[in-house]
Amino acid sequence: MQLSPVLVDLAQYPFTRLDEWKADALARGIDLIDFGLGDPREVTPTFIREALVEGLTPVSSYPRATGLAELRDAIADWIGRRFEVDVDPAAEIVPTLGSKEAIFSFAQVAAGERRVIAIPEPAYPVYERGALFAGAEVVTVPLAEENGWLPDLDAFTAWDELAVFWTCYPNNPTGAVAPLTFYEELAERAREHGFLLCSDEAYSELWFDEPPVSALQVRDRENVVVFNTLSKRSSMTGYRSGFVCASAAVCDALRKFRPTVGTAPQEFVQRASVAAWSDDAHVDDVRALYRRKRETVLPALVDGGLRVSASDATFYLWVEIGDSEAFAKRLLEHGIVVAPGSFFGPAGDGYARFALVPTQAECERAAAILREVL
Repeated sequence: MQLSPVLVDLAQYPFTRLDEWKADALARGIDLIDFGLGDPREVTPTFIREALVEGLTPVSSYPRATGLAELRDAIADWIGRRFEVDVDPAAEIVPTLGSKEAIFSFAQVAAGERRVIAIPEPAYPVYERGALFAGAEVVTVPLAEENGWLPDLDAFTAWDELAVFWTCYPNNPTGAVAPLTFYEELAERAREHGFLLCSDEAYSELWFDEPPVSALQVRDRENVVVFNTLSKRSSMTGYRSGFVCASAAVCDALRKFRPTVGTAPQEFVQRASVAAWSDDAHVDDVRALYRRKRETVLPALVDGGLRVSASDATFYLWVEIGDSEAFAKRLLEHGIVVAPGSFFGPAGDGYARFALVPTQAECERAAAILREVL
């Protein structure tokens, strides 16, 4: 039997290793507080759950790749409220099964004669893995603290070979944000050299001071593709509901591709999503929850002599710590799970990511432990 050579050669998904470490610690009787995975454990608002139930029908049908018109309208309305950008819900929005699957499969749509896809490092592993399974060539673009965790566009040279240049701001794992000037410069290069600027904006609604901007706000978004999701904004990770917003040409290609792979949210999930995108008040509550957790954990890290870098948005704290894996394993012995920065690529070594997803009570307990062991 022969399997995909990409699958055979692929390194173990880094968070699988973290699961193995946790399983070993639990087997040894260690009680864990898990800051490792970015999986919110907040309650999904009642009105969203009620909309889900109301969307259940006696007979279920396959969802269409175009998505419900009501959902596309709700997303377009939200984009207008949030970013003051007008988009055509019929032509420029495609609902997706969360953002992860859309990000993973996008290289299969975008990589044609050009096979090079640029991904940031450190980064969410799915950009690279999606490109590899599409048979594309991956080039990494390092992010460095001295550049505010933004890529040095002047240092990159393969513009004319690119199919896609991935960005993620607010950034996972660093929590850094990008200014509109960065998106304008990159969008201009995308138009000049004929590639797509793909912006993963899953954390756009989790901030502490100023609302982050979107790549949708550039003057000319012809070559801009934005991915977003309700997972973090509305504590709906298990619902798997997101969208792609792009030019009509890109969305037409997605609508042609996606029925083949059968990825669209169930209609009852789409009904719940309409309710979520239509309401902004509950997101204020979500931000307040993460702000309180941040104010609980961050001082304990600082008091322990650690330095937090960036972390201006998202629910992540990106902490400079030295040897990433050694630090994570040391904290694990005291019941605190964090993600080593090296899991996000070699450029992440020397840092660790704390995802502020445990409960407030767990964060308070973790802060006390950190003050004892750091």
